[in-house]
Amino acid sequence: IKKGVFLYLVFLFKVFAGAAAKDDERLPNRCEVCKFLTVELQDALEKTGRSKEVLEVGEVLDTGRRRRKIKYNTSETRLTEAMDDICQRVLQYNVHAERPGSLRYAKGTSQTMSTLKNLVHKGVKVELGLPYELWDEPSVEVTHMKKQCETMLEQFEEVVEDWYFHHQDQRLENFLCQNHVLETSDQECLKEVWKGDVGSKGGADTDEETATSRDGGEL
Repeated sequence: IKKGVFLYLVFLFKVFAGAAAKDDERLPNRCEVCKFLTVELQDALEKTGRSKEVLEVGEVLDTGRRRRKIKYNTSETRLTEAMDDICQRVLQYNVHAERPGSLRYAKGTSQTMSTLKNLVHKGVKVELGLPYELWDEPSVEVTHMKKQCETMLEQFEEVVEDWYFHHQDQRLENFLCQNHVLETSDQECLKEVWKGDVGSKGGADTDEETATSRDGGEL
């Protein structure tokens, strides 16, 4: 390997290995957990918000019909279905160690990991201390965030329901995270917005990367 390529590879390894070594020190904080919980729940609800389905509920009358009908898009059923796998969706995130703060959590392959995989495909031996087939498994950080998401959702379920039925004129992130979960001094991550990788064309990623890295703050 040429000297320049070797030094670059060493640099990438230090970035990746350094981040892995500090997993226990850099676990997601409460602000980050709340931020991505609301990102995923808001996204799940938006996907079903325009449904015209009507649900029949209550007792069955002599005519064979139920006592009342409600619109699916304003029903408790819609919220329950959206909340069912919200925290499981957090496992789709990867750690982008080259990014600051909460922006380190995003869907899609990180710039560092993408570069390392390209080197492997070119025949360069890259040793990260774990088998290649495990490179895409959820990290300690992401697994921890999923567990904390479940705890937070259980703790603030009634607050989420209150927002859904009475306060959808407000952003869920503001209503839940700012007003109920976080102290004012712990809300810094909510201000962090993804603006693209520094140095990339136009100051932003490709359309594919941008689409898969829709971080909190954009919703």
